[in-house]
Amino acid sequence: MAVILTNLYRTVTAGVVLALVLLAAVVVLGEVDIGSAFGGRYAWAYLFVWIHVLAGIMWIGHLYYFNFVQMIQMPKIPAEQKPAVSKFIAPEALWWFRWAAMLTIITGLVVAWLRGYLHDAYALGFAGPEGFDLPSFFIGTGMWLATIMWFNVWFVIWPNQKKALNIANAYPDLPQADKDKAARMAMLFSRTNVMLSIPMLLAMTGGGMNYGNSGL
Repeated sequence: MAVILTNLYRTVTAGVVLALVLLAAVVVLGEVDIGSAFGGRYAWAYLFVWIHVLAGIMWIGHLYYFNFVQMIQMPKIPAEQKPAVSKFIAPEALWWFRWAAMLTIITGLVVAWLRGYLHDAYALGFAGPEGFDLPSFFIGTGMWLATIMWFNVWFVIWPNQKKALNIANAYPDLPQADKDKAARMAMLFSRTNVMLSIPMLLAMTGGGMNYGNSGL
């Protein structure tokens, strides 16, 4: 077991294998027809929901790490030790942070399309032929909030963090005042995402239950 757990990639691979074993057990014990289980639109939606949730945990987990741990502790770290965070930990965390956000938004859109509510959700439930639809409003609110958060990550937080931390030596001659301004901008939008994540997660989990019996 130590051979697996001492290597992150082997650990993740083992987790995927265990998930597939669980899925196989469900198929066998439930006497599910394999062709219908894995060949339909619903099966693809289920797969993308799984990936969507995994990516979302990685994204929001890093968002909360930055705000609840790193930002709080950085002022307490002695100046000579701060480069260990800013030059090694933060750039790596930002890589996982932004690409998890990208994968989350893409898989979320795929799931909404596969399950047939992409248009109605983004229209916040006002585009249906039968009038206002509350489940579409609920999940759509979550989708809009997540989209705003994704935009903040890629077009505000990441560019400003790249400046503030001089990641990949992209801004070697940037004045310290500009770095401080970029760091503050990144912080404010990161905190905005923390704020938005709370109603977003409520809408996503509640909206998911509303669509649980959609039959797609």
